[in-house]
Amino acid sequence: MSSMMKNGWADEAWRETVRKVERTSQRIGAQFPHASVNGSYVLEPASWWTAGFWPGLLWSLYRETKNEEFKIVAEQCELQLDQVIADYYKLDHDIGFMWTLTSIARYKPLQAEDAKRRGSLAANLLAARFNVKGGFIRAWNPWREGEDNAGWAIIDCLMNLPLLYWASEVSGDPRYKHVAVEHADTVLEHFIRPDGSVYHIVRFDAHTGQRIEALGGQGFAPESAWSRGAAWAIYGMALSYRYTGEERYLQAAKRVAHFFIAQLPEDHVPVWDFRLPPGITPYRDSSAGACAACGLLLIADLVDPVEATVYRQKAEAMLHSLYTNYGAWDNPQEEGLILHGTSHYPEGRNVDVPLIYGDYFFVEGLSRLMGHTELFW
Repeated sequence: MSSMMKNGWADEAWRETVRKVERTSQRIGAQFPHASVNGSYVLEPASWWTAGFWPGLLWSLYRETKNEEFKIVAEQCELQLDQVIADYYKLDHDIGFMWTLTSIARYKPLQAEDAKRRGSLAANLLAARFNVKGGFIRAWNPWREGEDNAGWAIIDCLMNLPLLYWASEVSGDPRYKHVAVEHADTVLEHFIRPDGSVYHIVRFDAHTGQRIEALGGQGFAPESAWSRGAAWAIYGMALSYRYTGEERYLQAAKRVAHFFIAQLPEDHVPVWDFRLPPGITPYRDSSAGACAACGLLLIADLVDPVEATVYRQKAEAMLHSLYTNYGAWDNPQEEGLILHGTSHYPEGRNVDVPLIYGDYFFVEGLSRLMGHTELFW
């Protein structure tokens, strides 16, 4: 393993990660952690959008360690998602996050037929959320009776598109890719601003497809610059370029990346929103940094070697800072790997705590530095 590492710190970070997850997995087991509160990960139902990140983290570790306990727990998580499909009503666009990091993460290294079948079924359900008039994948279902969010799409969904690209590749049927490309083009037109900042939520007329307005969502305001939204855009657009070869996606990924990099503070870890008015606490969002680092590493793989250096160096700087300044390695009372994530500041939920997706992307980033080029996405 260490022979593949270019940085001693990354080798050390990997060992610390494996050691910690070997311990925390004994308590968490085949359950679905989301945010760490008072040192312990709060467990959510299998239908929660973050259900794929813990098994995805375990698959990342298993690929290198061949620790059978990681594999067994990840497979048990995947099995529980069968009931989510059967219950159906709680499925939304995060089908991609959930099954990419469970079924696809198992199918790619092991070629397990049941994982391929689950991933294909999930891709069909995701494609069915496509609004033909607006060219977008609908984000959520109504959370409460009488609510209408049929025309809502969000920037996060770019990370769900790889499930559709994968489905086209394994089935030979281009329809899934058609849906993914249409959605990515809608994001290009309506979500990514000229300066590289992004909107979180855009509301369309669900019947005509016309854009109505942008909403603040998990950012401070509609016209602010939510950092995790930018991270989703960096990585999501780079992935769309990787699957399609369409130059417009690479250029969009780079535009958002340049904006993101320019906003970073001295320690290379972003605040939760890059456009905060005075008086609003600039909490960091370590999860945005970890996700963006993975996106930058992918961009580095997609451009010429000279240009790649810029993206790779920034990604490594972010991951190194997360390890040295944000890691909870020496705290046995903390289950999270990376501290100081911000989930939803406007609603006051999970602010300044470890988040499972921050932990996942940190581990994925380390895995990339170790030379693993095959992505689960």
